[in-house]
Amino acid sequence: MTVESSTTSKASDNIHHTSERPAILTFTFFRTIRKFWMFYLMMLPAIILLVLNNYIPMFGIIIAFKTVNYTDGILRSPWAGLTNFEYLFKTSDAWIITRNTLLYNSLFIVLNLIFPVAFAIMLNEMKNRFFSKVHQTIMFLPYFLSYIIIAYLVFGFMSDEHGYFNGTLLPALGLDPIRWYFTKEVWPFILPIVNLWKGMGYYTVIYMAAIIGIDDEYYEAATIDGAGKWQQMTSITLPLIAPIITIMTLLQIGRIFNADFGLFFQVTRDSGVLFPVTNVIDTYVYRTFLSVGDIGLSSAAGLLQSVVGFILVFLANWVVRRFNSDNALF
Repeated sequence: MTVESSTTSKASDNIHHTSERPAILTFTFFRTIRKFWMFYLMMLPAIILLVLNNYIPMFGIIIAFKTVNYTDGILRSPWAGLTNFEYLFKTSDAWIITRNTLLYNSLFIVLNLIFPVAFAIMLNEMKNRFFSKVHQTIMFLPYFLSYIIIAYLVFGFMSDEHGYFNGTLLPALGLDPIRWYFTKEVWPFILPIVNLWKGMGYYTVIYMAAIIGIDDEYYEAATIDGAGKWQQMTSITLPLIAPIITIMTLLQIGRIFNADFGLFFQVTRDSGVLFPVTNVIDTYVYRTFLSVGDIGLSSAAGLLQSVVGFILVFLANWVVRRFNSDNALF
């Protein structure tokens, strides 16, 4: 057999196998459905809900590329191209709102990692389970409070005339009252504290559940080998909950371009003096919509945040896989 005929035979075999591959995959797909039809039937309500609630509304993405005219409707409104996206980058506040959004969320990610993990480890070491549950409940309660309620709680501490700080604490320390809602220098510290206080219980419960799932035999073996609590934490607890930590961090990175509207709008009481340190993308878009009334601008900002978050999740997951594929989200 010549070289040419051998090459031709291999090429024809590859074409034959390639043509058969879709048929094999289709047969395998239907065989899987027939075998596990009961499970797919159980999944059907959730799938329908997911499609109706998450995918069909994605049709509204076209609003970001249109100049919406309520007379003509969304579909007949004229196309605007990328004009709606330009205002985020061409405005004089573009740098401020982008900087504030990224820096605050980066700080939130760090704080929501360090403190909840530390508290989860400490609560797990409490011998009295009753007091441990009480502490968890107390820490978890702020998570269920809306930012409107939290805004009033913060106002109760920082009111110029009747707040706890100006009315009780600062005079007791011999300090002059502070006009908190007109002093922008203090809010880069206040906002992370409020965010941490509200969300720490939620993250602590998640990390504590991961710690409880660790087999006690690991700690028993470490104790026999003479390892102390610190060594057990660094060599057993943290490495074994690293996948959960990675997943929670990746999910937060995906929302690094999204700011919590309630935190930056309600808690600060929309004080204009604080805008240089509290104005983020979400609040800026809201105020723009109130003044201009163009939903295309708001839709463009939301789409931009979603796309950037989507890319960041994949990028961060790729970095994690480079170091340890077992800790990656996918």
